Amino acid sequence: MPQPHQDGRYRHEYLSHKALGRQLEAWAEAHPELAHLRSIGTTPQGREIWVLTIGPEPDRRRPGVWVDGNMHGTELAGSSVALAIAEAALALHLDPEALADDWPEPQREALREVLFYICPRVSPDGAEQVLSQGGFVRSVPRRHPDSPERPRWYAQDLDGDGRCRYLRQADPAGDFVASTRYPGLMLPRRVDDPPPYWRLYPEGAIEHWDGQTIPEPDWLADTPDFNRQFPWGWQPEPEQLGAGQRPGAEPETRAVIDFALRHPNLYAWLNLHTFGGVFIRPLSDAPDSRMAPADLALYRQLADWGEARVGYPTVSSFEEFCYEPETPLHGDLIDFTYHQRGCVAIVCELWDLFRRLGRPTPERFIDHYTSLDREALEGLARWDLSENRRRLFGDWRSLVHPQLGQVEVGGLDPVCGLWNPPPEALPELCDALADYWLRVAAMLPRLVIEQLTLTRLGPRQHLLELTAANHGYLPTQGVQAARDRPWNGGVVAWASPLGCRLHGSCQARQELGHLDGWGRGRGDAAHMPWFQRSRGNSHQARARWLIEGEGEVTVRVESPRLGGITRRLAVEDAR
Repeated sequence: MPQPHQDGRYRHEYLSHKALGRQLEAWAEAHPELAHLRSIGTTPQGREIWVLTIGPEPDRRRPGVWVDGNMHGTELAGSSVALAIAEAALALHLDPEALADDWPEPQREALREVLFYICPRVSPDGAEQVLSQGGFVRSVPRRHPDSPERPRWYAQDLDGDGRCRYLRQADPAGDFVASTRYPGLMLPRRVDDPPPYWRLYPEGAIEHWDGQTIPEPDWLADTPDFNRQFPWGWQPEPEQLGAGQRPGAEPETRAVIDFALRHPNLYAWLNLHTFGGVFIRPLSDAPDSRMAPADLALYRQLADWGEARVGYPTVSSFEEFCYEPETPLHGDLIDFTYHQRGCVAIVCELWDLFRRLGRPTPERFIDHYTSLDREALEGLARWDLSENRRRLFGDWRSLVHPQLGQVEVGGLDPVCGLWNPPPEALPELCDALADYWLRVAAMLPRLVIEQLTLTRLGPRQHLLELTAANHGYLPTQGVQAARDRPWNGGVVAWASPLGCRLHGSCQARQELGHLDGWGRGRGDAAHMPWFQRSRGNSHQARARWLIEGEGEVTVRVESPRLGGITRRLAVEDAR
């Protein structure tokens, strides 16, 4: 993919908030006609939540797509991929050869009309802590304001090496043993294992310690999970951990919700996470039998591209990604953007570690995350030695803990190689996801005026006829799930005369409704050779006005999501 700005550090390393901001500012300064940078909010620690809009005339409403990354603090690769998609979107405008091998010029021209909204880091506070010291941060390093004061772990670099790894403490009742082959690797204890036995805790200290209670580490308790704070299907604590007091309880999630509400022109939404190597699609709360068939066919098309272009499968959130079968998560972002905002919404869990380790595919993809036995853990350590420069597993060193006494510190640092891919894997991953997302962006509806004619009927009387059409893949309403939302209005045509006038029976404003696209997804019966067929002309709609007198008439076709097209015609009575 051509690179409009030869910095590209994000393709080879994980950027700090300051470095990420510099990259965005560099694009905006170098290409002010195309790249427009704004902050949609400020975090409690004072960091801006940046959104880069790519496309000329960013305030002219037209179909757009959104990409966000790093919603969870540890998931740094999403920021790199989001920046790579921004780079690819810029290349569409800056490099005439971009996509030349794969895309005919009319498709490239249509893509240049798409607005790309890129939010590379939803949680700059969380990412900054992970980058600076490691340790697990679900979304942000802060607690709910109403969290009870009870013993719990918090990350702290106790040995001063700049990374939070693990603590281990010898205990006859310990549930882990040390690998004899791979330093730093701890294994679940078996009944026939000889001592020593160990207990494992994250490197850090216990908040609200009572001098006795050592709590089980739980990084999801009492802390926000941004992907549980969106309005569709939201459930409060404790029914849904991380949900907070209300949808949009944190300033970061509130900023994303407000942006989505202000931008009805969004038709596709990519939510980047790590890890797993999988695309996750709606529905989140019901099986595929409850999904609109047209939407299911659309996601089958995306699944084909995901497999061919990225090498990742696509799974149903409800059927293959519920932590417990038929127990859906509540308040996640793709539900909100699919059901409420009418977007082709999809999650990508970047980094296909399971495939790299040669793991068999379980019946439910989510079961990958609990499937590593001792042999597989040793396979991970072997991979770390041969492919990951031993970034994961470190040696153990003795330490006197201020609360627990004698312990050892070291072991696993999962940031690079487990939660995120090694930097060496980033370039290929960035290119693959950029290619995938451009194909999704190419599906957006395209409003056109196919015909606009003025026919003289008699002295000082004319018939004005308009044919509007959708030349895009998607219908103008986006996904079927949100077709009937009150804000998701259809196409409207207006005629505004100047000098002349409309006949008394004519309405200036005429409802044209939603217009079908040409796409049907994959697996639609209309594509089958035993009876191939098109929809007819449901992609078109017509309006007519009777004009009296002479002057000028302005015609506008528009919708809340597509923006509008304006044409002007002179009305003259030929003599």
